[in-house]
Formats: sequence, structure tokens, C-alpha cells
Amino acid sequence: MTSSDMNVEEGDEPSEFEGGAYWFRQGVKGAVCLPTLILMMAFVGFTSLASEVGLTLIEVLMMSFFMWALPSIVVLTGAMSVGTGLIPAAIAVALSAVRLMPMTVALIPVLRDGKRTKTWHMLIVSHFVAVTAWVFAMRNLPSLPRAARLPYFAGFGGTVHLVVLCSTAVSYVLLPVVDGPIAAGLVMLTPVYFMFSMYQAARTGGDQAALLLGLILGPVFYYLFPGADLLLTGFVGGTVAFTGWLFATRRGEL
Repeated sequence: MTSSDMNVEEGDEPSEFEGGAYWFRQGVKGAVCLPTLILMMAFVGFTSLASEVGLTLIEVLMMSFFMWALPSIVVLTGAMSVGTGLIPAAIAVALSAVRLMPMTVALIPVLRDGKRTKTWHMLIVSHFVAVTAWVFAMRNLPSLPRAARLPYFAGFGGTVHLVVLCSTAVSYVLLPVVDGPIAAGLVMLTPVYFMFSMYQAARTGGDQAALLLGLILGPVFYYLFPGADLLLTGFVGGTVAFTGWLFATRRGEL
């Protein structure tokens, strides 16, 4: 138990409602940051691509609101642009969203505050779990009192969601169509930010080795096994990095 958790239990925080409202506002303030700006720019790129495909403003906003994760939205947009059927498009989107499950599973223990946390609270905030929010949460929430984490994340995720939706609508209406390469570059800002943030958040040499192996093995598996490259890169790179780090750690203890 950390000292901050002890302070919460000893009653140094305001009442539960006031404390939750305070940390929610802190999460809103925390959303004014570089990750939010990068995500906004990435959605501007998606908006340009969606406009070229012929999606209406309502369709773009509905996709952004209900799907939220940008890779899944881009996959669906690409499927619609080539006339893919409903079932294949749904399968493609579901597969692209599978990565969010382990991210959510890893975040839930960080957010949960024992029996005080309601299931419907977790269901609501789980909608905000995507690359930007997850990286930000895993880097910042562990330093907060446990009772503050859920309202803080709700304030952060809800604000980012709202700001991105508003910027998406404005860019669709006001901005001219961006050239294809520029739009693609804007969409790629999010995974680039994710990679560097993960490296900064890496706590062990095994984490850093896994990221390095992913960068090396990704192009190799893409060339050898297209379609299964991401799965193989994560499995092989992660396994090798963890095994090597575990062996090195135990050897150092002997």
C-alpha cells in the first residue's frame, strides 16, 4: 500500500462525491496535453480519407463516437471504399479491435477500487480504452490514490472523446481535402506516439527488448507471413524478450 492510499483511507480526502468530482475535473485538465493534440491530428487525417470515400458528416461522427479506436475506423472505411460485404467488414473490424481486450484487462485492476467500484462504472470507462488513453492511464494513474483513478480516467477519456469529436466535425466542414499521403501521415501519428510512449513507460529491460524485437521482426514477418505478421511479431518478440530478460535476471541473482 502506498502512502497516498493510506492518506485516502485515513480521511484526508474530501467526501466520496466531492473527491470524485475533484479528480474528474483533474482528469479534464489532464486531457489538455500533447497526446490529445496528436489524436486530433490523426482524426483530421481520417476525416480527409472518409471524405474522399464519400462518407457523410453524420456517418463519420457515428463511427468516431461508437467505435472510437482509430485503426478499427480506418479498417471499416477501407472496407466500405472497396465495397466489402457487411459480414467480412464486421469480421475485419472485430479482429482489429482484439488488441483492446488485453489492454482493458490490464487497466481494470489499476482503476478498480475494491467493492466501491460498480460494474457499470467500468463498462462506461472501458469505452475510452484505446491507444492514447491506455498509454496515458498506465503512465499516470498508478501514482494517484486508488479512489481517484476511476474519476480521473473518466474525466480524461470523456474530455478527449468530446474534443476529438468536435475537431473531427469542424475539420470535415471547414478544411479542404488533404492530399492522400499527408492524410495517411496524420493517421500514423497515433501509432508512432504509442511506440515512443511505450518505450518511455518501459520498466524493465525485457519491455525495451520486446519493443526493439517488434521493430525488427515486424517487417520480416510481414514479408514471410503477410496477414499473420502482427500476431507472430507480438508472440515471438514478446516470448523471446521475456525469456531472455528472465534468464538474465536469474543469472544475475546466482
